[in-house]
Amino acid sequence: MSDDSFSFSPIRRIVVGHDESGKSVVITDGEATNYSFPGSRKSTLIWATREVPADFFDLEDSGNWALNVPPPPGGTIFRLIESAPGATYPTLHRTDTIDYVLCVKGEITMDLEDSTVVMKAGDVMVQLGTNHGWRNETDEPALVAFVLIDGKPKFSPKLPPPRLI
Repeated sequence: MSDDSFSFSPIRRIVVGHDESGKSVVITDGEATNYSFPGSRKSTLIWATREVPADFFDLEDSGNWALNVPPPPGGTIFRLIESAPGATYPTLHRTDTIDYVLCVKGEITMDLEDSTVVMKAGDVMVQLGTNHGWRNETDEPALVAFVLIDGKPKFSPKLPPPRLI
């Protein structure tokens, strides 16, 4: 559960698409409600797809799907994670994904097996299935956007098996 001394921010989620006639319309505009509190962070699912290329005429709200860390096989996932000040996640983990990571607010540290990378607001990272962990060593919250794309290899003698947190 989240740290009671820290209040997580609501995330406004706007989904735009098409009506039956093909006209561009707002489908949803409100607080994203599919979130969990692993440790001292809030993980909010924004959207996911089951395949790429994705069917953008499918009006099912995938922001409400029950998903763990990786996307569906062949799909994608977009989530925002807000880390409380001082939050640590000591377990390294790996997914068979290519991740696009954007530090939106604050500062977040990524631990690799033999090094660390500090990301500040505006920094972007492309992560290629690495074994990693995250921590916020600052006194301010950090907000990080993650887009995970299902990737290969599903098995490699060079890599540890995927490990979910």
